Amino acid sequence: MDCPLRKKKKKYILDVLDPILEEMVSDVLTEMPPMPLDYMIGWLRKRSGTASALRVSMKQKNAALKQELCQANNFMQEAGGAIAVEATAAVESDESEDDAMDEIPDIFKKPESQMGKARQSVSAEAYGQWNQKKAFTPPSYPKTDEQKARLGTTLQQAFLFQALDEVDLDTVLVAMQECKFASGDRVITEGDDGGELYVIESGSFECKKTIDGEDKVVKTCEPGDLFGELSLLYNCPRAASVYAKDECITWKLDRETFNHIVKDAAVKRRNKYETVLGTVSLLTSVGRYEKSQIADALVQETFRKGEFIVKMDEPGDKFYIIEEGRMYAEKSGPEGSRRVLDYKAGDYFGELALLKNQPRAASVVVESDTAKVLSLGRQSFNKMLGPLQDLLKKNEGTYIP
Repeated sequence: MDCPLRKKKKKYILDVLDPILEEMVSDVLTEMPPMPLDYMIGWLRKRSGTASALRVSMKQKNAALKQELCQANNFMQEAGGAIAVEATAAVESDESEDDAMDEIPDIFKKPESQMGKARQSVSAEAYGQWNQKKAFTPPSYPKTDEQKARLGTTLQQAFLFQALDEVDLDTVLVAMQECKFASGDRVITEGDDGGELYVIESGSFECKKTIDGEDKVVKTCEPGDLFGELSLLYNCPRAASVYAKDECITWKLDRETFNHIVKDAAVKRRNKYETVLGTVSLLTSVGRYEKSQIADALVQETFRKGEFIVKMDEPGDKFYIIEEGRMYAEKSGPEGSRRVLDYKAGDYFGELALLKNQPRAASVVVESDTAKVLSLGRQSFNKMLGPLQDLLKKNEGTYIP
């Protein structure tokens, strides 16, 4: 493909397609519709009815965007990289230079199996001759041994960092900066560009969105939670404002460190667990956004043959989803133990002890050589699966410990 044509198409992508796609993604994240594809189709139809006005608006936005590009080129490389993969293919399908497409690296070609997964196409990064990956040196904030210990404990609770290996985790630990907030402080403003995320060590925060002209609390974040990650994952404006409810200590991570070290691992982890959740019959009525939130809170645990995952009559504080392997439930009585139920990948157990605040009704033993389960603690279970409690209680007739 000749250089002028490549530049022309790159300019078209950055000046015309990117603003529309970013606006659509921002609206989807704001509304969080249960059927995102239907919402996006309607969004595009609505926009197509006002094409003339949109072109005028786009010219104004493009002028501002060009200025922003000069000031934050790295940001637009993230946003443009993966979007350019799809947009370039769409533009060139109508041209006669299709035979020149073999110059595009294989990494730019999106597999059919990933079609419809908006999260991957927005958050993934692709690099080529016009989108070079720069050398990166993470920032370094000296910490006392006491600070390192506190931060290490906090990061173990935050889902985004659970997929990192030891070396990357150490790099992130050094790159994070301690930030303290007083009650009422506004940390993030809805609609702003996002340059960092925060992990909460102590205190709590309220996330507020402007709905029908009023600021409404849509989420409360507690120690171990993080906020601000959506803007970094999806290259979109802040979806809500965040205020400190009391005296708070957080750890801040900048966008560049996040993109180079944390992002890919976090996206892969979320997509992997969303796939597992898609096999769980209990969650068929749960929307994609809610599933992503559940995926973020899951903790993987591995067991070997003969090991007990839960034991009869012990307190229950976790809900389990089976990722891999086989296991069975057994009840003990005067006549000994008896097998009452078999489990396989996609099954779940442990919810009744949480719903009723009672001891485990049975033991669950691993039958295969190894088994992997995804656990959800009591607090996350109540917060995320609360709307499903009626459905869970209907299943009480079918034994699940």
